[in-house]
Amino acid sequence: MQTKQRYYTPEEYLAQEEVAEFRSEYRDGEIVPMTGGSINHNQIACNVYAYLKFMLRKTDIKPYIGDWRVWIPRYRQYTYPDVFLIQGQPVFHEQRTDTILNPNLIVEVLSKSTKDDDRTDKFRYYRSISEFQEYILINQYEMGIEHYTKTEGNSWLFRAYESETKNIVFASINVEMTVEDIYENVDFSLRDTQG
Repeated sequence: MQTKQRYYTPEEYLAQEEVAEFRSEYRDGEIVPMTGGSINHNQIACNVYAYLKFMLRKTDIKPYIGDWRVWIPRYRQYTYPDVFLIQGQPVFHEQRTDTILNPNLIVEVLSKSTKDDDRTDKFRYYRSISEFQEYILINQYEMGIEHYTKTEGNSWLFRAYESETKNIVFASINVEMTVEDIYENVDFSLRDTQG
């Protein structure tokens, strides 16, 4: 016997999210629980956030980490990027100060359970945001970074960074970061139990 899938309105999702013990993302009617982050996942996100926070001080570009939602209206998606940047002032969704509409750079740390979605559907959803210019996917299990930069005519340029690579250039904000700094204090011998 097949169980019927329950679909939720965005308002029902937001009401649940306000009282939930753990965060979930919203995918056009479906509420998807987020897996817990591993120590390497957290370390990488913190490394990127701290570096960008320092490099972008006294500019109108601000980095944020994990707690703000992004609303993607075209696809009816609420997501929680690991790290993202906003240039200028945040544009809030329906005056909600916990949900924004205008990230210009997004960083996702890949986990076993989310890597395929981060590379495909979620990237497609993010591309519908007019301010969105750059997407970085960071492997937490071995050294490897996938980097997408928006070019003229809504094309996207792909670069791969692996162990022999020294630096990654965040083109949309003109900031360079070493791969070594991204992976500082990351221990690849640790096993991810969260998926």
